[in-house]
Amino acid sequence: MRVGINGAFWGMTDTGSGQYLHRLYDMLAVHLSQDELSLFLPVCKGYPWADDPRLLSLSTPFGGCSEDLGKVWFEQIAFPRACAGRRIEVAHVPYFAPPLFPPCPTVVTIHDLIPFRLAEYRGSVKVRLYMRLVARAAREATLILTDSRASADDIEALLRLPAERVRIVPLAAGPECRPLPPEKICPVLERLGIARPYMLYLGGFDRRKGVLSLLRAFADVERILSDVDLVIAGRLPAGGSSLTPDPRPLVGELELEDRVHFTGPIAEEDKPALLAGALFFLFPSLYEGFGLPALEAVSCGTPAIVTSGSSLEEIVGGGGLVVPPEDERALAKAMIQLAHDDALREELARQGLAHAANFSWDRTARETLAAYQEALSLSPISRLRRRAA
Repeated sequence: MRVGINGAFWGMTDTGSGQYLHRLYDMLAVHLSQDELSLFLPVCKGYPWADDPRLLSLSTPFGGCSEDLGKVWFEQIAFPRACAGRRIEVAHVPYFAPPLFPPCPTVVTIHDLIPFRLAEYRGSVKVRLYMRLVARAAREATLILTDSRASADDIEALLRLPAERVRIVPLAAGPECRPLPPEKICPVLERLGIARPYMLYLGGFDRRKGVLSLLRAFADVERILSDVDLVIAGRLPAGGSSLTPDPRPLVGELELEDRVHFTGPIAEEDKPALLAGALFFLFPSLYEGFGLPALEAVSCGTPAIVTSGSSLEEIVGGGGLVVPPEDERALAKAMIQLAHDDALREELARQGLAHAANFSWDRTARETLAAYQEALSLSPISRLRRRAA
């Protein structure tokens, strides 16, 4: 079975789609030979090339003049054309951008439907046209993979795709996300300037992440939690906007400068120690297709506070407390409860570790390979060959 993968997110490990692509490719490369696996990359991205003959670059007519047009050309023209030219038997697009005219059985991973669920994420005409294109193209895919039951329900309802074409293949935390001893944690915290017990948020800063609500909830209880600081990790917005507000002005308004610590971007090698060292993890997102940071936290033995209404409850299992989205009073109450109840934290940590053991990238790769085989078996050519045999 010759598999071709759209590698548009290769090298972008600071995004969820980029992490998924890298982790999945590494595991697929264990199961498939060099001749069976090809990863197609847009040459205009200027990736640092590894010594891997399976990584193949594709050019577009728009290199350097229009990133948006180059992206669409790569997805709709260059990638399917390359799959046809190399006689690829199953194509995989590991994000929501399948070709409208697939050259072979095609599997697409749809991590979430944020622009369909949240109106502010489809504000421009350009975005609305693009979402209409990829939604139409998804109906031409042989199978749809998604990360969670919540996302599968959204795909079936919002894209009107039949359930028999949707497969749930969950993501996983990396093996480096595990409980760590103090000697592994303390040097990282010292380097980051974290000197006191802390609760942690690690993630993006667009509005749905709920960081501003988190700060207001913390402001309500910071005197009660006088011995616990709030650490906010991740790349801060270069400039505030309505969609990606900069949280630092609100910290000043709430007079929390001494209690809120911004770390900036976190190196992948430092992330397990930062997660494992926290009293608990906070992820008050309005909507998540999966919520990998929450799974990474409970995999490190750190209980989480997450919100209801999307995938986060199924991702953390018994490893966290669940509050309604945008309910700052409930979030503040959960902070106090976890900060003051050592026995509860220990029990949630135990349950979270047991739940996290159900996820692995090897499982993700094996279930993805099974989807490839199924997609191949569903193609008209394969059915004709079986009948002839």
